[in-house]
Amino acid sequence: MAKIRTALCSFGMSGRVFHAPFIQLHEGFEFVGAWERTSNLLQEHYPKAKSYDTFEELLNDDIDLVIVNTPTSTHYEFAKQALMLDKHVVVEKAFTTTVGEASGLQFLAEQAERKLAVFQNRRWDSDFKTVQDVISQGLLGEISEAEFHFDRFNLNLSPKKHKEVPGAGAGIVLDLGPHVIDQALCLFGMPDKIFADIRMTRPTTSVDDYFEILLYYPTMRARLKAGYIVQEPVPAYQVHGLNGSFVKPRGDIQEAQLQLGKKPNLGKWGTEDKEHQGIIHYTKDGKLVREQIKSLQGNYYHFYDGVYQSIVNDTKEPVTATDGLNVMKIIEAAIESSKQGKVIDMK
Repeated sequence: MAKIRTALCSFGMSGRVFHAPFIQLHEGFEFVGAWERTSNLLQEHYPKAKSYDTFEELLNDDIDLVIVNTPTSTHYEFAKQALMLDKHVVVEKAFTTTVGEASGLQFLAEQAERKLAVFQNRRWDSDFKTVQDVISQGLLGEISEAEFHFDRFNLNLSPKKHKEVPGAGAGIVLDLGPHVIDQALCLFGMPDKIFADIRMTRPTTSVDDYFEILLYYPTMRARLKAGYIVQEPVPAYQVHGLNGSFVKPRGDIQEAQLQLGKKPNLGKWGTEDKEHQGIIHYTKDGKLVREQIKSLQGNYYHFYDGVYQSIVNDTKEPVTATDGLNVMKIIEAAIESSKQGKVIDMK
């Protein structure tokens, strides 16, 4: 079987933790190497991989798939260059910094007949997969309200300047926002209207570090929140329907395991602890029942398997450029809504 020769645009935390282990695990990929700017750590983890000194060197090698896992402000330019050289591309979230850039990449991919996917790995978190399953089974009946959180407590600024220095791609809306926005759109589709409140809350911050985004649908609302001043966590997922409610803490263990250097597998990888299971309180067989729901297994491997299938069998990418474009439409509308203090029509 011919393998898809793959290279990373960076071997920092995201390359080492979220990408390389799953590329290495999948038998359909060959992990060729990564662009390293300052430190050369690649060979410590992958002795046979190449360390590229420049992006041009990477692009001019025999590479089929380029993973753009650099700061958001660089996504458009790097993905554009790769597509123009007939490479398939995976771009991390946020897909781009503007709707115009997202639309431009989508057009380039279509013209080049190359695959372009957005790395929204949180679709393969155990907690989100469980929420998705509860809703799809209709256990809650018609959904009236959903609230998703991605909260933390950290008053310190990130050492990564691209996250904290004002400019394209900086701030929480473009950092954590794409996670919960993509999950909401995955479940409920594009909203009719949107309202947002975006703030700076940490004493020393220069960029937005809190948001609340309200998505308006004909018969329901979805509220998305993230911030850095939440010491006592609330349920990350709260979904309420005409037949009951489901609440669940954020419990996916993959990132923590990967940070410890553990290697993913196709066995019990991504299986949550029982203590992180969600609670459903609903009417079952005519009786009111409150019980735990066993969490589904998470595994980011399935994103890369979807990328492999899309390239080899010409199936749809696991997260498409259209998905990425729609997230950017919500982000741009949210920024405008917060600036003007009004509801934005998405039609």
